[in-house]
Amino acid sequence: MPTRGAVLADLHVELVAADRSVWSGEATMVIARTTSGDIGIMPSHEPLLGVLESGPVTIRTTDESGPVVAAVQGGFISFSDNQLSILAEVAELADEIDVARAERALERSRSEADAAAQRRAEVRLAAAAAGSR
Repeated sequence: MPTRGAVLADLHVELVAADRSVWSGEATMVIARTTSGDIGIMPSHEPLLGVLESGPVTIRTTDESGPVVAAVQGGFISFSDNQLSILAEVAELADEIDVARAERALERSRSEADAAAQRRAEVRLAAAAAGSR
């Protein structure tokens, strides 16, 4: 177990949706949106338990593949002992998102004045855009 103030090279991340395990691996940093605002978590961060807002989650992996980006709809984030758990109601990796379908959903939600559906579509499109960088 690391001592307080010790710096470790990476943290272990588990991104889980209600229906599946979405991503698991090592990371140097994770950025997520909570009800208290955006938060960046790096190794040796103070323990944390927070409520997730709908938004993109960016996982900066330890390998050369680039960041992993996911669209997350609600849930919780927990960090302790360099173990980060993101437990989402719905989570979809950026490369799994059908952009055309998300754009249609956004247009439909606007015409129906469905704010919740509009936010879901906007989050999916933001994650897809961030994942393609």
